[in-house]
Amino acid sequence: MPFAHITGWGISVPEPILTNDDIAKMVDTNDEWIRSHTGIRERRIAREDQFPSTLAVEASIKALQVANLAPTELDLIILTSSSPEYIFPATACIIQDQIGATKAGAFDLLAACSGFIFATNMAAQAIRSGSIKNALVIGSETLSRFTNWKDRNTCILFGDGAGAFVLQASDKPGGLLSAVMRSDGSGADSLTLLGGGARHPATEATIHEGKHFIQMDGKAVFRFATRVMGQAIKESLELANLKLDDVQWIIPHQANYRIIETAAKYLKTPLDKFVINIEKYGNTSTASIPLATVEAVQNGKVKPGDKIAFVGFGAGLTWGAMIVEWTGPIPAKKPVHPEQYRLFARLRSFVRRAIRFIEGFFSRKEL
Repeated sequence: MPFAHITGWGISVPEPILTNDDIAKMVDTNDEWIRSHTGIRERRIAREDQFPSTLAVEASIKALQVANLAPTELDLIILTSSSPEYIFPATACIIQDQIGATKAGAFDLLAACSGFIFATNMAAQAIRSGSIKNALVIGSETLSRFTNWKDRNTCILFGDGAGAFVLQASDKPGGLLSAVMRSDGSGADSLTLLGGGARHPATEATIHEGKHFIQMDGKAVFRFATRVMGQAIKESLELANLKLDDVQWIIPHQANYRIIETAAKYLKTPLDKFVINIEKYGNTSTASIPLATVEAVQNGKVKPGDKIAFVGFGAGLTWGAMIVEWTGPIPAKKPVHPEQYRLFARLRSFVRRAIRFIEGFFSRKEL
């Protein structure tokens, strides 16, 4: 049975920064209060011409560069997002077209902030089954588009960004060692974005009622998160036949510093064992785990051979954890330049659109 290794990684964040002082000009709050309650100092906000797909494409190309893998070698793309561009088509299909992944199946996975854990596990399972060799998993968000900037309870939390992992099959032991995925729909109303779906399609009434903004019961989410984080890590360690002492790093979903602090106390482990960068980006939902991971790799914290516990939680309610042995890129015979495939991808997309237009023209004549 092949092992599923993380061989490439990349991130993309918008340039515009929104600080706590900036938010204090919009709602009744201040920098000290936000930092003391959440650990957040600033967050990134997507420009008008940036979307989950554009951020995801940038992160994906970087991940493919690290893995030295051509987009045409990808078999599967999973995009997980709490702010997809459309209900359909899948944002993953837009990414597949733009990076030139000509043979990859692509779909979106919706599990809120737990999505990156779920998607990585599903990609790893597909690799271990032998049905695919190479997968791209992306978490990409523009949650600022769904944030009510008059709601002081939620507007302080969320930011935009994207992160991606390349997973590849290898006979070498390591990679994703175990994972748990859990859900509890009885808490579905704790964290919601009600408008735009089949139950509350967009109308003048849903807009006036604020149904197209994120709504959250902060205390309920806090209690839930602090309860499940440590439990999920322990479960995944047990499945991998490991102990917490065997793990070099814990990389959690970056939702709230106090939640991470409480999880550390539950696990009776030092807080400096956790990778935390929430102060720079806020809660970027599905993008937060890869954002924290890539920065830890770039800063020299995470090294080949390290065992890492990833843990996430979010709306649904959903939560999950996975244990990974970090190995890095698979040695390649020659360098690959994934960014060069984008020109080919644009040309291919144009040709296919032209063919569909011509087919449509002649089919109308036949009718």
